[in-house]
Amino acid sequence: MDEKYLTRLLNNVREGSIEVEEALEALRKLPYEDLDFVKIDNHRKLRKGQGEVIYCAGKTPEQTVMIFERMLQYNSNVLGTRADKDTFKRISEKIPDAVYHEKARAVTIIRSEVEKPSGRILIVTGGTSDIPVAEEAAVTAEFFGNIADRLYDVGVAGIHRLLMNTDKLMEANVIIAVAGMEGALASVVAGISSCPVIAVPTSVGYGANFGGLSALLTMLNSCSSGIGVVNIDNGFGAGYLASMINRANGGK
Repeated sequence: MDEKYLTRLLNNVREGSIEVEEALEALRKLPYEDLDFVKIDNHRKLRKGQGEVIYCAGKTPEQTVMIFERMLQYNSNVLGTRADKDTFKRISEKIPDAVYHEKARAVTIIRSEVEKPSGRILIVTGGTSDIPVAEEAAVTAEFFGNIADRLYDVGVAGIHRLLMNTDKLMEANVIIAVAGMEGALASVVAGISSCPVIAVPTSVGYGANFGGLSALLTMLNSCSSGIGVVNIDNGFGAGYLASMINRANGGK
């Protein structure tokens, strides 16, 4: 529920197109709407500038569809993360304009225009296997109105690939560095760029990678300044944070 929705509700009351009791019933759903299995945070867009995001994994397709439909009633664009194809199929049956981003495993529905910051977010990966996590970050950033550029498969095993693209690093307002194995990419990127870097460790790697723990520890222990680290495989968290930084750091 955003300011546009509340303004429209107030205008409808003034114009007499809805009764005061009907408006009060809508406002009773603030600050959240209780659907028993979920409590939809209708205040989040007012507090943070962006609405609630649906984590689809672990929910039934029916539950996910119901949440999507309720959020759309309040002029909200909707992003669902970690959605499989079956969940998207059920969503698209009810909401035909839903879009599935297969690599990112994300569903987006855009119903209202989003203010677009001028700064650019660059998503960099160490390898091709890191792309699903990177795409989750990119789709999230784009959902919130940002320009998200991609620079994939430029890891330290062939560092010349990264160094030949330093112009792209210097043009970015925020960089998301996504890497598995030992996770050295974030340190290198932060060392040769001038903007904040969000490091995303991935679970890509051989046995001693420990499901991404080695990359996480490398990124946390980086000697390069200006790095923030999110959790393993958390592309969504990186994209969300990058969007906030982009808007605050001269990207408006």
